[in-house]
Amino acid sequence: MKTLLNDADSAGRPEAALSGETIRIRGGRPLRGRVEVKGAKNLVTKAMVAALLGDTPSTLRDVPDISDVKVVRSLLEVHGVRVETGAEEGTLHFDPSGAVAAHFEEIDAHAGASRIPILFCGPLLHLLGEALIPDLGGCRIGDRPINFHMDALRAFGAIVDKSYEGIRITAPDGLHGANIELPYPSVGATEQVLLTAVRAKGTTELRNAAIEPEIMDLIAVLQKMGAIISYEPNRVLLIEGVDSLRGYDHRAIFDRNEAASWACAALATDGDIFVGGARQQEMLTFLNVFRKAGGWFDVREDGIQFRRGDRLTPVVVETDVHPGFMTDWQQPLIVALTQAQGTSVVHETVYENRLGFTEALVQMGADIVVHPQGIDSPDRRVPRRALEQAAVVTGPTPLHGAEVVVPDLRGGYSYVIAALAAQGESVVSNMGIIRRGYEKFFAKLDALGADFDVIG
Repeated sequence: MKTLLNDADSAGRPEAALSGETIRIRGGRPLRGRVEVKGAKNLVTKAMVAALLGDTPSTLRDVPDISDVKVVRSLLEVHGVRVETGAEEGTLHFDPSGAVAAHFEEIDAHAGASRIPILFCGPLLHLLGEALIPDLGGCRIGDRPINFHMDALRAFGAIVDKSYEGIRITAPDGLHGANIELPYPSVGATEQVLLTAVRAKGTTELRNAAIEPEIMDLIAVLQKMGAIISYEPNRVLLIEGVDSLRGYDHRAIFDRNEAASWACAALATDGDIFVGGARQQEMLTFLNVFRKAGGWFDVREDGIQFRRGDRLTPVVVETDVHPGFMTDWQQPLIVALTQAQGTSVVHETVYENRLGFTEALVQMGADIVVHPQGIDSPDRRVPRRALEQAAVVTGPTPLHGAEVVVPDLRGGYSYVIAALAAQGESVVSNMGIIRRGYEKFFAKLDALGADFDVIG
């Protein structure tokens, strides 16, 4: 019996050594076993930023060991926040009492490809009166304009100045409450408003807000700190600014994106995967589609078991903001749909470039046709957007090994699962991107019986 260590995979190899850029996968083997998911990347990184707002230290639990967390930790430390690892695995302590301003170069050096620096703006304006944003990175899956963020900050009374180094934001007269309506329920812009409004003078009304579970968990964090936030009908948030906030002690919501990814892996490889820590309520929409596609699941107290049913069946999916089908779920699902009996249609309405990853799946034998302007249909429930695309997936088609390059976080995960479902050998490079959102990824693959080697 193999033993799993904190930073090692089940073969005893250090995870750091397994974090190479290229792996060789021998496919055709079902994934079977158990994996654990920790706190959601999309909550944890934002809760870490929220610690800047507290007058006393904060504690965050179930923090995954992923590169995005390391980036935010570095950015906090650059700004003078003391960050310590707790005795309990996955626990971080934050002491913001020594917070200081940082230079563009320091922020840029630590931010890397992450877009998280933009969410430091509100807390830093309250704390220091100034915030700096270098050029922003992130997964290249489509336009992520920062104008929502800048417009919101201006509404609070901030002054935005652009230069060759990036963006300098100041608030010489402090920040005040505002009435803001987002043109689209952007998760990032909603987080920006929340992190800024809680300490602004007066009341802020945010209309057309994102209401994802991770947003609600961030609201829970801020309420623990002393914020007054009301969730009104029709995507309206009311935030009454307070003079000061204290630190928090919070256990992060589970990562439903990772849970859905492993569920799709079970579907694609005809495997059987138990995802410890997954919960039903936050995955209702995904579970419905999973069942329609021929998947079987069993909800238990400590997680959810996923496997394929009698056969995979085609589905029509429209991605949307919560409570719709998440855009992060469609990429691994498409891999499974290549093995369904018939034609599936996936309408991507959130990001305009997120179906580009299907080119590699076609190279591996999939029958996928992307419609760059989307497909209209009388059965559509999600309003059409100018940027949307659609993928028509016809199956089943046997997949075969190929050499592919990871394009983004979810697309890269999907390539790995496609390679594991395919016959023959595949080489997947640029794997470092996957570490942004999947903790101990190689260790989990090993525990599920995947046949692979890290080659570079």
